Amino acid sequence: MPRLLSTVACNLDPHLLGACLPLFESGEADAIEWSFDALYRLDALPEWFHGLIDAFSDGNRLVGHGIFFSLFAGKWHPEQEAWLRELSMICKKFRFDHITEHFGFMTGQDFHHGAPLNVPYTDAALRIGQDRLGRIADACGRPVGLENLAFSWSVDEVRRHGDFLDRLLAPVNGFIILDLHNLYCQVVNFDIPFETLAALYPLHRVREIHISGGSWEPSEDPSRSIRRDTHDDSVPEEVFRYLEAIIPRCPHLRYLVMEQLGAGLETEDSKTAFRADFRRMADIARQWNVMQGDEILHPFTPPFNPPKGAPAEDLALHQQQAELSSILENADTFEAANRALQASSLAQSHWQVERWSPFMLETAMRIAQKWKKKD
Repeated sequence: MPRLLSTVACNLDPHLLGACLPLFESGEADAIEWSFDALYRLDALPEWFHGLIDAFSDGNRLVGHGIFFSLFAGKWHPEQEAWLRELSMICKKFRFDHITEHFGFMTGQDFHHGAPLNVPYTDAALRIGQDRLGRIADACGRPVGLENLAFSWSVDEVRRHGDFLDRLLAPVNGFIILDLHNLYCQVVNFDIPFETLAALYPLHRVREIHISGGSWEPSEDPSRSIRRDTHDDSVPEEVFRYLEAIIPRCPHLRYLVMEQLGAGLETEDSKTAFRADFRRMADIARQWNVMQGDEILHPFTPPFNPPKGAPAEDLALHQQQAELSSILENADTFEAANRALQASSLAQSHWQVERWSPFMLETAMRIAQKWKKKD
C-alpha cells in the first residue's frame, strides 16, 4: 500500500459522484473520505452507495469526516448524544481508519442548519473541547482528528490556532486535518505569509491534508475582497504550491484529500477540472511515495480512557454563543451587528469583540444568514 493515499471526499450527491465515478473505475482513487453524518434525513443508504463504501472499508481505505457535532457548544445538547450513538453504530458497520470533525461551534438552533465559527481560546473552551473529543474517541474506537478552521475573528486567533489545536488533541493522542485552502483564506484575509503561518502548527500531528477551491466575496471596504472556503471551484495554484512545500514537513501524513461540493460540479467542464485537480494532487503523492522509504507512521491510537461523569458544560459560554448567533443571523447591517455586540455579554470579555476584524464580522453575518433555517 502506498504511503500517501490520494483520496476523494465523496458523498451521496449526484454531481459529485458523477465527477468521481471515472476515478473509481480507473482505480485512481486510493481512498474515500465520507461525511457520514450528512445523511441524517435518510433511514438507510442506497444499496449501490453502501456497496461503494463497503469496498473501501474492506480495503482499510475509508475515513469518516463529521460536520454537525458542534464540538465547542457551551451546553450539551440531545443532538450531540444522538450523534455519538449514530457514530458508534456506523463504526460497527464500516471499518474507518479514523474519524474527524470540524473545529468550532455551530450557529443556529438546529445543528443541521448552521456554520462552524471560532470560540475564545480559554481554559473553559479547552476543557469542553477535550471532553467532546474524548467522547468521540470512546464512541468510535478509532484515531480522532480535527480540521483547522478557515474562519477567524482576528489575526491574534489566526496565530494561536495551531497551538490550541495541539493542546486540544493531546489527551486523545489526536491528529490534525490540515486544510490548505483554509490556510490560504487566512494568508490572504489577514496578510500573513504562508511560511509564517505553517510554522505555527504542530505539523507532527498532521495525518491528513485537504485541498479544495473557494470563492471571493466583496467587502464593504471596496479595496479588498474576502476569500471564502466555499468548496465550489477549482483548486488555486497557491494551494498546490503549499501542498508541495508542506508534505516533507509532515512526518506522519497518510491521506491527501480532494474536496469539492456537488453544487460546483454541475457541468461537464467543472467535472473535468475536478478530475484534473485530483490527478495533479495524485501525481504529487506518487512523487513523494517514490522518494520516501518504509517509515513507520504514527498510528494516533487513542488511549482507553473514556470520559467519566456528565459532559462538560459552560452555561456562560452557551449564553454568549446564543447571543452571537442571534446577532449574526438577524442584523440588517454591519453597523447594527457591531452595536448589538457592544451591548451584549460578549463585550469586554474573552471574546475580545473590540479587536475583531470588521471584514470578518461581515463574513460571519453572511455565513450565519446563509445557513439560517427558513421557516
